[in-house]
Amino acid sequence: MGKKGKKEKKGRGAEKTAAKMEKKVSKRSRKEEEDLEALIAHFQTLDAKKTQIVETPCSPPSPRLNASLSAHPEKDELILFGGEYFNGQKTFLYNELYIYNIRKDTWTKVEIPSPPPRRCAHQAVVVPQGGGQLWIFGGEFASPDGEQFYHYKDLWVLHLATKTWEQVRSPGGPSGRSGHRMVAWKRQLILFGGFHESTRDYIYYNDVYAFDLDTFTWSKLSPSGTGPTPRSGCQMSVTPQGSIVIYGGYSKQRVKKDVDKGTQHSDMFLLKSEEGREGRWVWTRINPSGTKPTPRSGFSVAMAPNSQTLLFGGVCDEEEEESLEGDFLNDLYFYDATKNRWFAGQLKVELGSKVVAMVILGRGCAVLLASSACQARSGGLGVQPNAVCPAPGGPSSAQAPLEVVREVVTEDGTVVTIKQMLTAPGPSKQPQSDEDDSLEEAGGPLVEPRPRSNAMLAVKHGRLYLYGGMFEAGDRQVTLSDFYCLDLHKMDQWMVLVEADPATQEWLEESDSEDSDAGEGAEGGEEDEEDEDSSEEDQELGEECSD
Repeated sequence: MGKKGKKEKKGRGAEKTAAKMEKKVSKRSRKEEEDLEALIAHFQTLDAKKTQIVETPCSPPSPRLNASLSAHPEKDELILFGGEYFNGQKTFLYNELYIYNIRKDTWTKVEIPSPPPRRCAHQAVVVPQGGGQLWIFGGEFASPDGEQFYHYKDLWVLHLATKTWEQVRSPGGPSGRSGHRMVAWKRQLILFGGFHESTRDYIYYNDVYAFDLDTFTWSKLSPSGTGPTPRSGCQMSVTPQGSIVIYGGYSKQRVKKDVDKGTQHSDMFLLKSEEGREGRWVWTRINPSGTKPTPRSGFSVAMAPNSQTLLFGGVCDEEEEESLEGDFLNDLYFYDATKNRWFAGQLKVELGSKVVAMVILGRGCAVLLASSACQARSGGLGVQPNAVCPAPGGPSSAQAPLEVVREVVTEDGTVVTIKQMLTAPGPSKQPQSDEDDSLEEAGGPLVEPRPRSNAMLAVKHGRLYLYGGMFEAGDRQVTLSDFYCLDLHKMDQWMVLVEADPATQEWLEESDSEDSDAGEGAEGGEEDEEDEDSSEEDQELGEECSD
């Protein structure tokens, strides 16, 4: 009895500490949020002047990250909403809605009266009810200088059949936050985690809420068992068995005054509804087998065919007390909930009677493995974590043949050892090898998206679509607008739907004149030529914010 009482008291103490921290954050951030609320309200006044639905064929959206990309439940369309962009001086926030027609390969900008305010790092979930609905919760708005933040706690639904926005007001929902995750579970939306940040304080969450799509009511869940620690940016997905999986994520804590330490989580949990006990949930920690993703943050997630969860890219931060460097990734991983197993994603290219599997390892490199066609078609091959790419100028630059030995794991758990003799590459002016010629004949050099974090993913008809995101080059943040497609059944090649050259992207140094584009940054609209005829009210507002 004594031990149990102590444990319960300790649990209540942790809850009190969290409540005090949230109150402290709320108090200190209230003033800056009030300032931003006035700006947001002004934006909404401008949006309210739009009284008709206007659909305009357009070029692909401008560079952005932390937007949402969703597959229409009934049509061959993808829906892109919101996001952010930073040009070195100004932060741009968006509430634009774009529709991508998959069959026609065309983009349409859809302007709908009274949309949600501009935001990024929100969550969007599509459900089939009523001809299709897109539900959006939370996210954040940043001041043009990127120093102040407003975290939303509003819930919106886009009725896809009628193209109308509706704000759903229901008490008892989650507090304002961004970086949370939300999924559709039966006829509910289940929301987990996220964070709230002001200029001086921050708090991360591990609470769970449910929104009933029939009664339009929120309820806070109190699962039993030990669940994930507070975090944002995790993987959240529904398994074929009806449970919810949480993987990874990011959080930080203050280690001393003005010094924070970030944590890239790599643990995994199962949230399960107890049978026969409505509203009762339980947490269980799980330890999947297979080739697990390396620790990272900023990765993107989508549901792949066969109810597998797909994880792409992200950034592995290397933190020191006064510096932070990120190693950006472009690898693919699949989690099979039925087998509780991770698999590394691969591209397979047929070369005559052979199949060459290109395993994407991230960091811009890949390993080519030769195997029989039957082995490659069996799927689920995963390279062990010790697979590496020869460094430029290293042993591979010698003229002697290179023996590559790799262990590959098949879906049934069999470990296959593959040996391959590769002719080491000579000087750059030497002719290509036969294998290089074969690759060219098979359809040109292999293409893959560059490493990035906070990209947008969606899957439709077994095809993965990847849009935007960002990476860092020195002190510069490069925001992307490229668009890729990968057939997840074939896993043979990435198709480039929209090319973009990051080198051509505008970047304003802090010492540059802040007068240029100040209005655009504050207004939060497009920088493209198609929006040069923006309203006078928007331009005036931009001038106000730049002062």
